[in-house]
Amino acid sequence: MGELFDKLKPMSLGQEVMKKAFLDKSYEIIGLFGPTGTGKSLFSVLYGIDSVMSGIYKRFIISRPVIDVVTGRELTTADLGQLYYEIVSSYLRDILGGFIEWRRVEELISEGKVVFADTHYLRGRTFDDSVIFLDDAQSIPPESSIEIMMRIGRNSRFIVAGDPVFQRVPGLERDGATVVREVLLGEDTAKVVDLGLKDIIRPGAKRGIRMLIETRMRNRRLNETEKNIIDLVRIHAPDADVITVVEFVEEKKAFDIEAENVPDALIIVKEGYMGRLIGRGGERIEAVEADTGLKLRGVELSLDFRPLIRAIHPVGWIHRHIQDIDFAGPELAVKVYSEAFGAFVGQKGFHVKFIDAVLRKLMGVGVRAIEVEEEKPPKPKRKKRK
Repeated sequence: MGELFDKLKPMSLGQEVMKKAFLDKSYEIIGLFGPTGTGKSLFSVLYGIDSVMSGIYKRFIISRPVIDVVTGRELTTADLGQLYYEIVSSYLRDILGGFIEWRRVEELISEGKVVFADTHYLRGRTFDDSVIFLDDAQSIPPESSIEIMMRIGRNSRFIVAGDPVFQRVPGLERDGATVVREVLLGEDTAKVVDLGLKDIIRPGAKRGIRMLIETRMRNRRLNETEKNIIDLVRIHAPDADVITVVEFVEEKKAFDIEAENVPDALIIVKEGYMGRLIGRGGERIEAVEADTGLKLRGVELSLDFRPLIRAIHPVGWIHRHIQDIDFAGPELAVKVYSEAFGAFVGQKGFHVKFIDAVLRKLMGVGVRAIEVEEEKPPKPKRKKRK
């Protein structure tokens, strides 16, 4: 590669994996999936620009849907005309700021080496000697993503990026990013790179994601039991900032969860408000429990999901054996050390199925358990006797 891509230094483990994938020529397709701010577009665009400047490929094709944030409708060149290309050009300019003079990029565009392609008008086209980059795949139908993949010609490479959790259309189960990721996982010449919250580099992105999660929780449709709990909290703990309540009595029955430590519902509050919900001696939440006849527990909303898992898992000590919790594709991946993996999953997988059901109800995100080996410190060397 040329100097442009070489000077891009990874700032997280996920970004290191991403850069290695670009440099490995054995991958014809690279899929990058994760939240905003993790560098998906930056790495892809710099790789594409550098590839044509270095003569490795003849063209860099950028295909990115333009979405009306008010209506959620995808806008095409037929809707926008020249404005479509101006919007995509501005997106490219924002990404490349500080890396390359925009004048040089304009020259590549005028020479036909950097091309903007509307996702709706690719049928019948073939891209040879090209890098094709589809960004924001979560915003288009899965069939459109596959259609673009079919345009890959000789000596070409396809890069697809998307956020299947935070930027997908609310309520849509099978978005383009989720489906394409599943397809690529089974391809020998494809590399899927999952990026999580720990890979977010852009300032403010984590705060924005936390606010987005909070907004979605506040907008949840509550059942009658959840509404009643919130009304009672307002009476007994009026100064507690409650975000939402999730009740899961039926889920406990469905998965035979009988552990005493598992509550019937969670009350989610903003950070710093737990004391106001509980009361000095626990009298506030106990009053709500007495009025509802339910076991309740409070959890503060944060991007650390350990307290949330700990609050509802049937095994009280399981949190001590969790290595990491982060997003991987459309799910929350919980990495559990081998010695406690069976306890985390439970008989017939009921524990993890229960956690999955509750989090889908609360956040619209499923859970996947991953078994990992615990790294043990090396044994100290014995001193040789003289």
